[in-house]
Amino acid sequence: QVQLVESGGGLVQAGGSLRLSCVASGSIFSINTMGWYRQAPGKGRELVADITSGGSLNYADSVKGRFTISRDNAKNTVYLQMNSLKPEDTAVYYCTAYIRDWMFRGRDYWGQGTQVTVSS
Repeated sequence: QVQLVESGGGLVQAGGSLRLSCVASGSIFSINTMGWYRQAPGKGRELVADITSGGSLNYADSVKGRFTISRDNAKNTVYLQMNSLKPEDTAVYYCTAYIRDWMFRGRDYWGQGTQVTVSS
């Protein structure tokens, strides 16, 4: 089985910073794209940022210049450094990854989510 576990969420004042981490574990043969989505109360889930295994980056316009996604392939870990946080960044943040197991079956996996709350 494959599992994604996030950490690093919490409560922060506007203008502050947080760093989210997500570790993938289990029967992993390879990991392709890893990323972060978020879902605010009453809204749909939206892409925040993702990064391919080759290092290509993609960001939502709303976080460009403030958030940085990175990964450590040796540790099967993806990070999201969030700076200059705004109240509108308040949401549950979910880690996702496209993972192929040792049976070469590939699919998207999701973490359980971590709450980020930004106070004004």
